[in-house]
Amino acid sequence: MSKVHWKSTPLRPMSDEEFELWKALIEERVGITVDAARRSFFLTSLGLRMREIGLDDFGEYYARLQSAGWASEPEWSVLVDRLTVQETSFLRHQPSFDCVTEHLRELLRQPGLRQIQLWSVGCATGEEAYSLAMLTDELVLASGRRISWGVTASDVSRPALTRARQGIYGTRRLRALPPSWQQDYVDTLDEERGQIKAPLRDRLCFVQINVLDLKAVPLQDMDVIFCQNLLIYFRRFRKRDIVHQLIRRLAPGGLLVLGVNEMLDWRHDDVERVENRGVLAYRRRLAHP
Repeated sequence: MSKVHWKSTPLRPMSDEEFELWKALIEERVGITVDAARRSFFLTSLGLRMREIGLDDFGEYYARLQSAGWASEPEWSVLVDRLTVQETSFLRHQPSFDCVTEHLRELLRQPGLRQIQLWSVGCATGEEAYSLAMLTDELVLASGRRISWGVTASDVSRPALTRARQGIYGTRRLRALPPSWQQDYVDTLDEERGQIKAPLRDRLCFVQINVLDLKAVPLQDMDVIFCQNLLIYFRRFRKRDIVHQLIRRLAPGGLLVLGVNEMLDWRHDDVERVENRGVLAYRRRLAHP
């Protein structure tokens, strides 16, 4: 990553024509839609990154991002990190986690079960993925069975993934966890921070994935795919394409959990809606013999 220069000269204003070019570039590269309502946030976030690398002209940064030396994943990853609001927390939207709990309990009643694979899509700084891991670990231990399990956690932002791998969070965030989970899965570092214990961190694989490139992702036969508060950044046709790709990666009977109201008036022949009030979840139909 390039050295931070923090240039202090005022940024040249962005014209409407430049804004349209930037919108097209961001959507083409990472799929994120920047509408007029988000223009102020977009300019502030873009300007923050430009000051870090010593630029004051939006046009120059635009040109560099498309040049051979700058059109690299590291720079785009940092920029996307600035443009996305990584608002997340442990056990965010409890009804969705309750739905996953019920699904995992059903799986653990199957006599031939050998492994459980979960995927947190758009994991940001990792709270969601670790919540899934704690939930799975508790249920597997309670079942008394020797089941192999793991959580794949993906995000387009490399800086967010770096923070997630460390598993270090403020004490106030960690208080959202049940007391028993805090005791079993968190080491206290000091009065203000705690870290997810190494045995649980080892159950997670954090990987950089752009959801526009899901066709190239080799993950298959996932028992749970958890994708919340990600689709809000995309146009309707991209939401549909993303969800279709996720469905293809579910195991028969696998569960897909989306953010409530993120996919309205949508159906797919390979899945059925889970009847659970307050949750948007789908189960992949079992393969017919």
